[in-house]
Amino acid sequence: MKGSVFRSAAFWKSAIMTLPDNSFFELLRSVFGKIKTPFNKQILVDDLETFLLRADIQKNIACFIDPDDARIIAAVAVLEEPASGELESFFSGELSYAQLHDLIANLEERFIMYRFREKGHSRLALNPVLESALAPFAADISPLFPSADGSAPGMTANEAGTAAAPPLNDRILAGLLSFVSEWEPFFKNEGEIRKRIINAGNGIFPGIDLESVTGGMRVLGLLRAGEDRLLPDYRRFSGFGKLSPRERLEYAAAGIYYFQSSKSPAGVSPYLLRAHVRPLADCIHRLLNSLEAGQLYPARTLKRLIGILERDCSGGGPEAETGRARINDARLLDALEKTGLLLPASDGSCRPGPLALDSAETGAEAVPEAPVIAMDTVFSCLVYPEIRYADLVDLASILSVREAGVSIRFELTRDSAVRAFNRGLSAAAIIDLLKRLSANRIHENLIWTLRDWEKRYGEIVLRRGLVLSLSPERRYLAETESLARLIKETLAPGVYLLPETAEGEAAEVLRKAGVDIIARYGERAAEAEPSGSVQNFFPAPGSGGPQRRLQNLRDRTCPRPQGKTRTTTPEPLASTLIEGFHSILAQTRFSKAERDELAARINRRLVLCESQLRDASVRYEKLEARGLDYVGKAMIAKQAIASQSPVELVMPGAAGERIFGIPKALEKEGGESILVISPPDNANGGENLRVPLGKISLLRRIKKSLFENNT
Repeated sequence: MKGSVFRSAAFWKSAIMTLPDNSFFELLRSVFGKIKTPFNKQILVDDLETFLLRADIQKNIACFIDPDDARIIAAVAVLEEPASGELESFFSGELSYAQLHDLIANLEERFIMYRFREKGHSRLALNPVLESALAPFAADISPLFPSADGSAPGMTANEAGTAAAPPLNDRILAGLLSFVSEWEPFFKNEGEIRKRIINAGNGIFPGIDLESVTGGMRVLGLLRAGEDRLLPDYRRFSGFGKLSPRERLEYAAAGIYYFQSSKSPAGVSPYLLRAHVRPLADCIHRLLNSLEAGQLYPARTLKRLIGILERDCSGGGPEAETGRARINDARLLDALEKTGLLLPASDGSCRPGPLALDSAETGAEAVPEAPVIAMDTVFSCLVYPEIRYADLVDLASILSVREAGVSIRFELTRDSAVRAFNRGLSAAAIIDLLKRLSANRIHENLIWTLRDWEKRYGEIVLRRGLVLSLSPERRYLAETESLARLIKETLAPGVYLLPETAEGEAAEVLRKAGVDIIARYGERAAEAEPSGSVQNFFPAPGSGGPQRRLQNLRDRTCPRPQGKTRTTTPEPLASTLIEGFHSILAQTRFSKAERDELAARINRRLVLCESQLRDASVRYEKLEARGLDYVGKAMIAKQAIASQSPVELVMPGAAGERIFGIPKALEKEGGESILVISPPDNANGGENLRVPLGKISLLRRIKKSLFENNT
């Protein structure tokens, strides 16, 4: 079901019609009292619909909805007909299993919710007949996702979740590119980063978790492990530049998340993790779109938003087969904090970081007019935030990072220049780049030194390439046009240097020349990763996949019906209605047991009009027993065992420990009756609890869902 939180009235009627007879007639008798025979179930359901459509009944139903009811109604609307297990996860840490079960059963008895079965799963839905009364509560999701004003007077910067600068940004990513290029070896034999490199990184990148961030960059393919080194992949860095600054951090957070999930050692290709990165980056993008500037969000709110988004992106519902593990919300929040997309406060809440609120979409960056670097010494420069991403990557490829905190500083060294020359850059190209970025403000000594290094670079050469060796009788092949164009240099008679990537092409040329046996020494298997153009490495988050999105909390996840708003003080007051019904009950002629049952119905907000009391069909049902009522506790225990209804136990003492579960047996042990209970988290064969009946201060049987045997 998409587009509305209410199905058709006909669908609701079919769910009521298929109830077991005992549940069906229990529900109908609570409204109409004694049911005359002969009867027709379809006519009875039509009469029920007519009753619920009455203006006074809908007004009273809305009046009886308390804050707990409202949260359940809103959650069912937001989660779009969830299974009860999904509601349990959603309210984990806020409502106990017993409280939630009790609330759901009560809402079903009050006709507010019903259950149906679809694709093998039992689902909860809102009654469409009551849409007029329930729609304002379904639309108001603010109680589910609380937040606080982060700019409240008197709030300290730390409490507001502010920070001097985000822990991660484009300049720091470029600094990491430069940093990893400097170190050889980078890893220990066990695949861990060497201690001295960690120490150096902590000095240059304060506040950065070097292992997690570089690991996340490896998952993205921006860095790759080569033996004991960590090397930049400049093609992927170029592809990364197709994204906006915020989108780059969203991918970085997704990479960090999957690195922390796997703790992939340096020798293992992260390609298998890469397939999961795009969906998670998309989820992060939508999460950030749902947050407001200046608001502080408790962890519970953020975790609920993550749960909804994950359900949304996976297709929704427990039957969705995503082929991947559920998102660990705590780990994802940690990754978002490591990138600065979320800034933590001292109380555990978070606010969106500066880039998290950046709405800039993917596209070409504007060329800044002012200088974007300042040469603070002959060979070093400070980098301004206005610099373009592509220029940052070029700069990081020719300079060594020296500082990457509040200020970002790079330095030209002999080793960094040699690395640039190895990539095919000339001294002239490096000089032109530095002149352009600094508005022509570089020292003549830098220019002279760089040209001197280039001269010395060409004097002694270790070449990397493919060596072709031809025996004397085969050297004529080197003179053929197709092979001669591949030869870069003749190293010795019969020994030729070819480009590193020309192995396949050279082999094909030799085969066409009639050579059927070709020796290939030291052949290595290529990395099993498909090639692709740079623009396909990182699709923009949010640009594909499911189109339904969780909007900003100022908007509605669930469509708000026009002209319907929830009032904060409904009329008449619930307490007034309840007192009035108790007064009417006092004037009726029922036995004490029947009167007690009707009073309980009033308190459970099942009575909506006077006729439900005067014409009531009453079957007394004792639901709880206290203290010394040993016989009552035994009776409730036996009833619960017979019906497999859940029970709630309250143990004596100031703390009043509560135990919830399904009773399995009432056993005698040394003259004492022992209630054997299976707790809700006991599905995997754990031990049952054994509680002496006499030590229970309150035993309460919780009514089962009317729809339980039907779903």
